[in-house]
Amino acid sequence: MAEASRPARVVMLLQDLAFGGTQRQALELGARLDRARFAPEFWMLADVRDFAPHAEAAGIPLTWLSPYPKVGALSLAALWKKFASDRPDLLVPLTAVPNIWGRVFGRLRGVSAIVGTCRGGGAIKRQHERLLKGLAAHHIVNAAPLGEALVRMGRPESAVTCIANGVDTAHFVPPPEELRPVREVVLCPARFCEDKDHETLIQAFAYTVAKRPRAELWLVGDGPLRTRVRTLAARSPVRGLIRTYPATPDPRPFFQQASVVALSSVREGLPNVLLEAMSMGIPVAATAVGGIPDLVEPGRTGLLCPPGNAQALGENIAKLLADAALRRACGEAARERVLAHFSMERMVRRHEDVFEKVLSDAAGR
Repeated sequence: MAEASRPARVVMLLQDLAFGGTQRQALELGARLDRARFAPEFWMLADVRDFAPHAEAAGIPLTWLSPYPKVGALSLAALWKKFASDRPDLLVPLTAVPNIWGRVFGRLRGVSAIVGTCRGGGAIKRQHERLLKGLAAHHIVNAAPLGEALVRMGRPESAVTCIANGVDTAHFVPPPEELRPVREVVLCPARFCEDKDHETLIQAFAYTVAKRPRAELWLVGDGPLRTRVRTLAARSPVRGLIRTYPATPDPRPFFQQASVVALSSVREGLPNVLLEAMSMGIPVAATAVGGIPDLVEPGRTGLLCPPGNAQALGENIAKLLADAALRRACGEAARERVLAHFSMERMVRRHEDVFEKVLSDAAGR
């Protein structure tokens, strides 16, 4: 536990600061933590600095453990050495590699206040939670199915807290009437990786175009499957209507052009991009996986379908594009839902409650 005279040092261990949902949530959390109680820091295992200027502007100290853009032996050796000389009061690893090595090395170096996190549909398997779950004093998940999975494998319910992602509703606002989209843009702002299943979305879009020939599909993101996704788009029978763009720190200009936001994931936690889209009053067509059904109310804020079903997804997108009144009603209801249940303030306060409890328990040992 931190001394009473100073705030607790909270180290968030990340793989990098690349553009991504987890990195964005970490940045928002770190920027908003009560500085009288918590002093946030970011440690990164790999040197990718997309969000670094935003973290620096928020006054968050940054430590780069490796000069390379990918995690390797040097990164892990530096982490092991760092823990030897600089133990935080509270460690919060984020994404798979930090959750594995941060917990193992942290425990071996005497850090007892560790909050493990599971934020994506494949996180539990990737992070070897069946073996490593006991190394965390507490777990935070961002979708109920992740918490339920941890409990089924033996984690006490009292050691798992589900905290939904938050969205800055003052930043992601609906555009003024004169800037509402006039084209039929279907936007997918998602990392190019297996979980997002862009292949199904590209197949689905062909079904959409069969009913809405003026539709366009915009794919915005980066990631390990970028080349594959672009190849799939180039080979699509409707390739002339598909565009790809790199990820950006501010996706609002893309959202302002979108009539529908689509996500074809096969695994998810609670996607930031859907929260941001809904905050901006955009209806959603997505797959019913992970925490998405807790966010999207079918027929009220968007439309859902099973994962891997290209025809159902394509037809849902077409249905939204064909009905301006339905789009507007879904968009307005989506904004209302986000305002009521997914504020950034709520997300931060609930994290602070968990951090206080874990620190207090550690001090009492």
